[in-house]
Order: sequence, then structure tokens, then C-alpha cells
Amino acid sequence: MKLLILKENLKKGLDIVERIVSKNLTLPILNNILLDGKKNTLKISATDLEIGINFWLLAKIEKEGQITIPGKFLSNIINYLPSDKISLEEKNQNLFIEHKDYSAQIKGTSSQDFPIIPSIEKNNFIIINSALFSKGLLYVVENSSITQTRPEISGVFIVFDKNLIILVATDSFRLSEKKIVSQFKTSSLFKPVSLILPQKTARELINIISDKEQDLYVYFSPNQIMFELRGKESNQPQVQVISRLIEGEYPNYQEIIPKQYKTEIHLKKNEFLNQIKLASLFSDKINEVKIVVGPKKNGLDIFAQSSDFGQTQSFINGEVKGERTEVSFNWKFLVDGLNNIKSQEIVFGLNKEDGPATLKPVGDETYTYVVMPIKGS
Repeated sequence: MKLLILKENLKKGLDIVERIVSKNLTLPILNNILLDGKKNTLKISATDLEIGINFWLLAKIEKEGQITIPGKFLSNIINYLPSDKISLEEKNQNLFIEHKDYSAQIKGTSSQDFPIIPSIEKNNFIIINSALFSKGLLYVVENSSITQTRPEISGVFIVFDKNLIILVATDSFRLSEKKIVSQFKTSSLFKPVSLILPQKTARELINIISDKEQDLYVYFSPNQIMFELRGKESNQPQVQVISRLIEGEYPNYQEIIPKQYKTEIHLKKNEFLNQIKLASLFSDKINEVKIVVGPKKNGLDIFAQSSDFGQTQSFINGEVKGERTEVSFNWKFLVDGLNNIKSQEIVFGLNKEDGPATLKPVGDETYTYVVMPIKGS
């Protein structure tokens, strides 16, 4: 393999794929990336056996070939080089780098040792806007649970349909649901799909597509999924993210979302968020803040106390419907839900001290955040 490539282009590809490269003592080959020069492109690939990433870059290929190279080591070298053309050449499983007055030789290994990144048949697929999907994932991704005992809730549950995508995540203490409503393009063989995407894959996907405004092709197979962005001036792949899916049945989360409430209150989001953060300064080791909603006062009180710092109380005006309620929450969970709401006003639905509560934006039915109380008042 021998090629010429711009430093900026090579750095762009390395920055994407090296994120899933980590030190692996049992399988050292996973520390490497695969460089594959063919026709007029350089394909860079990496995998951790759960996620695989392929990234294509334009390059002047003088001789086709492949080699695997320690990914982070190569990336560190390229980062320090000034902008210009870089020559890469493979000889006897070594990669020679030439750049103006700089040269280096990196020991590599045979491409035959690199794990095969699986391919997915392109029969069943849906096309969605990459930025729209990334924003949807951001609403829910951090609410997945880090658990080995219940792997089915350690990822994001996604339903793909022709005119609706539903994204859900929970850690048993809170749950978020985001709906993306549109008329999506699909293959002629498309069938609605529901699956559980690993949280790590969701995070990597956000990193790759969040700044893009283009079509994202999503391909499905029974145990895997592939996300693909194509070049703007061609129909060739630009980047592919291939991931295993989490096996198991996702909980019937719709049973958790309350259909009615004992108490509802309309609030200004920013005022509520600021007062929760203020109360958090006085909260105890379990992050407790107490909410008291009273129809007679037409608003809610927020209490917090700590044996180290003292106590605090504040009142917020709001439109109250229903019964008087006292209930305590983990303030961090309330803040997480409020931060995802873009509207100026929210509806806070409560079901006494042991029932699930919800935060919803006023005027937007596509986002629901459920949070469980931490204990009765």
C-alpha cells in the first residue's frame, strides 16, 4: 500500500474511529486500526467486537494494500504534524510516514489478523435526518442503566416505523421517552422494527452524526444494526457504524407512565430549575429535596436540609389542579429531566409520595420524563 492524503482528512477519520480503540491485553489486535487503500479511497476501520466503525477518505492511491497499526499511536503522530499532504506506505508489515522534513516507521501487523467487521444486508432500511435522530438520542441516552443483572435496560429501546420513531431509556429510578414524528423514507421491504441499542453505540453515534444535516441510512438484521452516512456528491458510504443489539425483552415501559395524576402544576421551567439547584446546595447524602404542592397557595414549596449546612425553603407560583401533595425526589433526577425540556413552561404531574411523577413541556407531546420519589414525606 502506498498513498498520499491530506493531513486534515486523515485526522478527521482517525478522530472518529479511534474512540472505540482501547487497551486490550487479551486481544492486542483490538488496539489497532485497519488501513485499507483501494481505488481512490482510504478506508479506516476499528472494532471492539461490539461496535465496528468504517470511515472512507479521499486519497491518491499509488499502490493498493492493507495494514493494521496501533490506532491511538498513529493518531498522536498525525496530530503533531502541520497541515499538508502525508505519504503513507506499507512495507513488510511496517507503515512508513513521510511529511516534508518528518519521517517515521511504525510497526504494524498483518491485516489477516484484524477481526472481520460484519456486513448487513441492505434490504430492510429506513432513512432519517441525522441531526434529528441525534437530538432524539440526546433526550434519553444518559438515562440507561449501567447494570449486568438487567442488560435489557442498559441500552436505548427504539421503535422504528414509517411515520414514528420512539426512543426510551430507564434506570428504574427515572424514564425518558422521546418521539420523532415524520414521514420517513424506507426500502420497499421495510418492516417496523423494535430493538435495544447499547448505550455506548448511542453515544458514539451522537459523536459522529450530531453536526451533520444529511440522510442517515439505518439497516436492520436480527442481531445487529448499521448506521450509514453517504457522501454528499456520491452514493458511496462515508461512514458506517455497525453494532450488536442487546438481547432480551424490554420492560413494558408504557405501564410506568401515569395516565392520570392526583396533582398537576404548571410552572415556569427556568424558575423551577433554578430553585431546585439552589435547594440542592442544602440537600443530604441521598440528594433529597421535598416538594409540597398546595392548591390553596397556588404554587409549590421546595425544602431541603442538611446536618452540615442547615436548611432552605423557597416558593414558586404555579397553576395547581388536584390535591395537596408532599413528595421527595432526588434533585439530580429532576434537573436532568428539566434540562431536556426546551419550552418555557412545564407540567409537573404528581401521584402522592410513592407514585411516579412526570415532567412534560407545555405544547410538546413528544417528550415525557418520569421520575420516582425516593421516599414519602
